[in-house]
Amino acid sequence: MSDLKSIIEALVFASPEPVTMKALVKLLETEPKEDVEAAVVALKTDYERPGGLQLVEVAGGYQIVTKPEFHEWVRRLFHERTTQKLSVAALETLAVIAYKQPVTVPEIGDIRGVNASGVIGTLVDRKLIKIVGRKAVVGRPFMYGTTREFLERFGLNDISDLPKVEDMSELLGFDLPAGVGEPAPQSALPFDSLSGEEAAAEAQSAAEVREVVDVVEVVEITDVDVTEVGDEPT
Repeated sequence: MSDLKSIIEALVFASPEPVTMKALVKLLETEPKEDVEAAVVALKTDYERPGGLQLVEVAGGYQIVTKPEFHEWVRRLFHERTTQKLSVAALETLAVIAYKQPVTVPEIGDIRGVNASGVIGTLVDRKLIKIVGRKAVVGRPFMYGTTREFLERFGLNDISDLPKVEDMSELLGFDLPAGVGEPAPQSALPFDSLSGEEAAAEAQSAAEVREVVDVVEVVEITDVDVTEVGDEPT
C-alpha cells in the first residue's frame, strides 16, 4: 500500500492538470481498482497533517496544491511574473454565466444592465467559458456555459461547489448584480446542444463576427492592475 500511495502521490504531483480516478486506474492497470481507491483515500488523510501542501479534488480529479493561508508567500515568489487579470466587468459576467448557465448574451445584459459582448470574447479567449448550444427562440442566440478550465482556475470539483452568491461577492470584493442570486430563467423552449466540433465551428464564426462588429478596448497589465474592458450601456 505504501508503494502504491507513493506512486499516486508522484503522479498527481507531476501532472500539470488534475488527475482523475479513471486515469489513475488506467495508469496503474496492474493494481486492483479497489487498492488504487484505498491508496488515494490514505494519501488524502496524509495531507490533512500540518504543512504547506494539500491534496484537493478539482474539476473531477486530484491535485496537490499549496494551502490558502500561504497564498501571500507564494505570490511573492512569482511577483516578478507578468500576469493577466480579469477586469471587474469580466469577473461579473463570468459569475452570471457560472450561476445562470446555460445563458445567452442578451440575458446576461439584462442582469448586468450593460452590453456584455466585449467581455464574452475575453472569457472565451481565456477558455473560461464556451458555447454550449443555441437557444430555440427567434434568432437562435448562442448559449454559454463554464469550462473545465474554469473549475481548475477556481478550485472547484464541479459547478455544485460554487459558493453562495453573497460569499462570492465577498471573495471578489464587489457586489454582484442582484439577478445572479435569482433562479435561472426557464424557457418553454429547449436549447440545441452542440457537439465538440460544432461548438468549435460556432465559436470561430462568432469570433470572426465579433472582430468585425465589436470595437472593444482591452488594456492588459501586470498583477497589481486590472484589465480594462469597455462595457456599453444597454
